[in-house]
Amino acid sequence: MNAVTFALISLPLAILLMLGMLVLLELGRRLGRRKLEENQEIGSPGALDGALFALFGLLLAFSFSGAAARFDARRELVVEEANDIATAWLRLDLLAPEARDDLHQLFRSYLDSRVATYRKIPEFELAHEEIGRSTELQQQIWKRSVLACRDLKDPATTSLVLGALNTMFDITTTRAAAGQLHPPKVVFVLLFTLGLCCALVAGHGMARAPKPPWLHMIAFAAMMASSVYVILDVEYPRAGFIRIDAFDSLLVQLRASMR
Repeated sequence: MNAVTFALISLPLAILLMLGMLVLLELGRRLGRRKLEENQEIGSPGALDGALFALFGLLLAFSFSGAAARFDARRELVVEEANDIATAWLRLDLLAPEARDDLHQLFRSYLDSRVATYRKIPEFELAHEEIGRSTELQQQIWKRSVLACRDLKDPATTSLVLGALNTMFDITTTRAAAGQLHPPKVVFVLLFTLGLCCALVAGHGMARAPKPPWLHMIAFAAMMASSVYVILDVEYPRAGFIRIDAFDSLLVQLRASMR
């Protein structure tokens, strides 16, 4: 299962978590009621309950903190790529006019391809094809720039132009790696499992209530499931509701300025 597919099923998973927690809350309450009916003591081991809920809260906090940090890092990489491309574009002015005109056209095509790549990410095959096109354009830009710098025979210009191109190409690898950087799936499995366990324990603690306190139960399950969903949505910002697409406008604006 790829990252985008996992992100697309995050909402159904959160709904299932909420329903599962409601079921286990009621199951725990009924188990406690049965003990009461059998005149058995249902005293709750507070230390164990507290440890379980503390572990769940800690895992929630760390998961959200990590997802938010990676979300911010991905936004910063969008800005960095736009700056790198703009710098390389400006340094083309150091080259001879005939070489510069060809490179300008290649740069426009390259930036179009980069923007299209991010727009197509939810469709894995299309995005993969666009990445291949960007790689081909990188090779063309590099070869044409090397020839142009060789004709100039100016080490300073060569360093400035080729150095900027190197940086512009490297950021694509950095962004691709950042897009695939996620916690192991077992962390999410543990998060769901702990949530269900906490629901069972909490339900058992409500055994003395003659009727199910549905308002509290629904609120508890809804908030826990919502928290897990937000973590998943922030972790995969190209497929859910919380997205970084707005920052792609920097690349679109840069493309519009390439005249």
